[in-house]
Amino acid sequence: MFIADDHAIVREGLKQILADTKDIIVAGEAENGLEAIKSTRNSGCHVLLLDISMPDRSGIEVLKQIKKESPSIAVLMLSMHREDQYAIRSLKAGAAGYLNKQSAPAELVNAIRQVAAGKKYITAELAQALANHFDDAQEIAPHELLSDREYQTLTMIASGKTVSDIANELMLSVKTISMYRSRLLLKMKLHNNAELTHYAIKNQLVE
Repeated sequence: MFIADDHAIVREGLKQILADTKDIIVAGEAENGLEAIKSTRNSGCHVLLLDISMPDRSGIEVLKQIKKESPSIAVLMLSMHREDQYAIRSLKAGAAGYLNKQSAPAELVNAIRQVAAGKKYITAELAQALANHFDDAQEIAPHELLSDREYQTLTMIASGKTVSDIANELMLSVKTISMYRSRLLLKMKLHNNAELTHYAIKNQLVE
């Protein structure tokens, strides 16, 4: 299996957790999205632990590209975000599971084994979120209409980051981030960052 996370300490911690499991072997690691895509290409890897917040591109984008090139790889998304923020988008994009980085080591090992066996891994909390999301009677929330990049821009602005901050973090131009901002405001029928932030807090999209 492979580990893709931009923090060396996190990668080392994950490898240490998995070192005691005889049936799970860490064959390689990557510190950004492009490395993850290249490393797993024709690698024969069965499982990829993928951080959702990569420096060069979003984890969802990396996930979609990897599933396109190597559909047999089971991708388990790792994140500091609450499950209801990105889990559903991850599963829709082809992830085999979604796990919060604060989960217990035993849960991580169990999740890896489960997705390696061809099964999906979701927690009880995520199962409830999925049930609510796919309830036909439930009205689709405005933020569900956003693309992955627009949604990411929404949460980052609501967290207090400027367009320039976001552009630097995602390695995109200020013009591109401004375009995402304009699109999401239009789709959600909002007028400014204050309304956007209020919406995000009200709907618990940010901590």
